[in-house]
Amino acid sequence: MSNQSVQTVSTSNDKFKVALAVVAAIAGVVGFFYLKGQSKPAWMCGSALAAGLVFAVLLLWTSSSGREFLNFAKESVRETKKVVWPAPKEAMQITGIVFAFVTVMALFLWGTDKMLEFLLYDVILGWK
Repeated sequence: MSNQSVQTVSTSNDKFKVALAVVAAIAGVVGFFYLKGQSKPAWMCGSALAAGLVFAVLLLWTSSSGREFLNFAKESVRETKKVVWPAPKEAMQITGIVFAFVTVMALFLWGTDKMLEFLLYDVILGWK
């Protein structure tokens, strides 16, 4: 017996729900900036944005591909919480090493470029 997973093809109804959710999210963002341009209170602008996003999430939750995406997003957040972040001192040391390496590489590439320029234009072609 095979343990391979079967991937189902989403129906046109699911595609319509996803498209409608995208439109709802965009409408929330547009409503936010429209109300902000009209000098409306901040709570009104924020509620327009929140309403559009909540409606989009609810629409996505009713489609199979939307549920899969939202589950993926939840798992991503859960995995991000497992990351062990470096201490500030260690982060500064790593950043210093990266800057030093970038500086050395920039000087090396500049020197290589100038050497090849000299060899090509002055020695081989004699243009300068």
